[in-house]
Amino acid sequence: MSENKKQYLRKLSNENKVIAALAIDQRGAIESMITGLDTETRTKKIIAFKKAVSENLTKYASAILLDPIYGMAAIKVKDANCGLLMSYEITGYDHTEVGRLPRLITDLSVYRLKEIGVDAVKILLYYDVDEGDEINDQKKAFIERVGAECKAYDLPFFLEIVSYDANIQDTKSKEYAKVKPHKVNDAIKDFSDEKYGIDVLKLEVPVNMKFVEGFGDEVVYSKEEAQKAFKEQSDLCKVPFIFLSAGVTNEMFIDTLHFAKGAGSKFNGVLCGRATWAGGVDEFLKSEQQGIDWINSEGKQNIENLNRALKETATPWE
Repeated sequence: MSENKKQYLRKLSNENKVIAALAIDQRGAIESMITGLDTETRTKKIIAFKKAVSENLTKYASAILLDPIYGMAAIKVKDANCGLLMSYEITGYDHTEVGRLPRLITDLSVYRLKEIGVDAVKILLYYDVDEGDEINDQKKAFIERVGAECKAYDLPFFLEIVSYDANIQDTKSKEYAKVKPHKVNDAIKDFSDEKYGIDVLKLEVPVNMKFVEGFGDEVVYSKEEAQKAFKEQSDLCKVPFIFLSAGVTNEMFIDTLHFAKGAGSKFNGVLCGRATWAGGVDEFLKSEQQGIDWINSEGKQNIENLNRALKETATPWE
């Protein structure tokens, strides 16, 4: 990592050199949470909600991840000391095509993102390590191009890998839980080469915690097997890596961070989204003031709880 990229990464980190970031770059996910409104009204609500989250919670976060579709107004009201990451990919994927291929937002470039004032660029990649070269070589070439673009403008490149299995529809299922450690950790192996220019990996935890012994009613992994998966993940990462919350509750995410620490994982922070703010959406739809009140009470409590957990569990990246 260049010294300039390190300076950007320091802006995205707290005083402990841990990335304690808030993610609200969701587009499809937040759209699905808001029903019964016409498109124009829904768009205005999403923009206003992201702005409220940014204005009220970024004073407690080291950075915020936003999107250029709904998040531009939120940039203007974020805390001055809070770093800024921006999504560069089109949300979701084309369900009519095989392979969940990534696409860039067509009127953006890393140059344009740098002009906006971002401190890092984020790409989400859906990846099935077993899908075959016909699909996965396209994804690898895509990441090489983005990595080269970030290198040219000396901006950190965050790669978010979301695993799946082309033959298993439900990634929350017990069936998928059985293969998740392989899917998550072997994807890290595929993108470890320096040619990709990845500076930070944003990763799922390598197991579904609700199937870990002691965490749920059904057991797929013993405690020792789950710990082994976390330790393997940590050992495989050659660059700083952070965890995404994947829509679990705040309590479950914090429990997961402690479990990871106990397993020997040396993760360097989080980019936490719905585990912080999801409960505020319904309140915001009732009235904006109710939503803001929720953000400043439960939302604030969620992020403060997470910050305390990071002090106890995360490893400085530098």
